[in-house]
Amino acid sequence: MKKIIVPVDFSKHSEYAMEAAAILAKKHKASILALHMLEMSDALLTKSDGEQHAKAVFFLKLAEKKFDEFLDKDFLKDVDVIPIVKHFKVFSEVNEVAKEHNVDLIVMGSHGVSGLTEIFVGSNTEKVVRHSDIPVLVIKNKPKASDFDTIVFACDFSDEAIKPYLKASKMFDTLNSKLHLLYVNLPGERFKSTPDMEANVKDFLQKAEGNTNKLNDVNYVADLTVEKGILNFVKKSKASLIAIPTHGRTGLAHFFEGSISEDLANHANLPVMTFKI
Repeated sequence: MKKIIVPVDFSKHSEYAMEAAAILAKKHKASILALHMLEMSDALLTKSDGEQHAKAVFFLKLAEKKFDEFLDKDFLKDVDVIPIVKHFKVFSEVNEVAKEHNVDLIVMGSHGVSGLTEIFVGSNTEKVVRHSDIPVLVIKNKPKASDFDTIVFACDFSDEAIKPYLKASKMFDTLNSKLHLLYVNLPGERFKSTPDMEANVKDFLQKAEGNTNKLNDVNYVADLTVEKGILNFVKKSKASLIAIPTHGRTGLAHFFEGSISEDLANHANLPVMTFKI
């Protein structure tokens, strides 16, 4: 991991994201690209008269001043931080900046409070996740270095989950993280017997790894929804981060179903990292 991008709106949540990025940057000796999207109208940017130009210059200078204050943090000491100001109005364009600079990870702060689905759906975070070809780390609270010690990677162990699994496995190996693999067995038509689940997982690992050495790292839980199963297992395993595959433009709703109780929702305060299928 060489470059991490953090969209910054100068809120406490983007500060949490910046701190999480700093933790990862120090471990990987990576650079952080701090991206602020300056929401100026096309008219303000294109009009040539002096007053409009002066306004544009004023907002740019104001953003630069805010950046200087925002980046004056102890946790950023000894970290290479590159401020970037873009005249974007939509968060989907974060991915374009990531491609332009060959970034390895996007770290975002989220205001979501009521479960995994709500972290993403209908938010700026969802828009970034949908359009991102690289992993996206979503941070909701002040991070700790231990947030990356124990990871739960939940998937359906289908062929399309192989690519995101390999990306996640490689990333978390470099962090020396303990990786729990999780399959959530659901009632109804999706229900699978124990032999069926085990056969599916063995086939998956054989295709992904060329062996089944990580079979003992796979956990099976039965629950009413995928989301409930993940959060219940996270609570049991005391994991500090949830990793999931996502279908990108089709949204997160394809992966998550149903709602969860307030008690379980509290556990969604953990960082969540998505990997594009």
